[in-house]
Amino acid sequence: MKRYLIFAALGPLLGGFLMLVATTAASGYWTQTNWSEVAKLFVVFAKTLQYSYLFGIVPALMIGAVDDILSHVKRIGWGARLLIVGAVGFIAAGLLYGSRGPDSGVLQFILYGLVGFVPGTVSSWLVHRMVEQQPVTAGRDDPESLRAQ
Repeated sequence: MKRYLIFAALGPLLGGFLMLVATTAASGYWTQTNWSEVAKLFVVFAKTLQYSYLFGIVPALMIGAVDDILSHVKRIGWGARLLIVGAVGFIAAGLLYGSRGPDSGVLQFILYGLVGFVPGTVSSWLVHRMVEQQPVTAGRDDPESLRAQ
């Protein structure tokens, strides 16, 4: 359950920011930029964060489900699982958003693919660090502590 909470919390946050960066880069907004325009980017991000969660929570949970399924396959290590989850996110986001607009090409496919790749890999890595590598504590149900009694 913690896995899905991590994907639901981080996926739309990172994906929404990267979607904003990808759309501004594809529209040519960053050709002549200064610090006030960068500040505008963060203001727009703060104002649209609720929509990032509204539209991004279901895809984030779907990528979390892929990570959950792959975590039960014992032959796949966590590094390979991280790359597979990132690739699934990249392909899904690239196919969904990459062909939109008048300029559909390799650059747009890569920019919008990163919208799925980065949140998927960061969330999968964080799940590996926080959930799967929990230290074992000797408690009442631990077989070693029961033998010592």
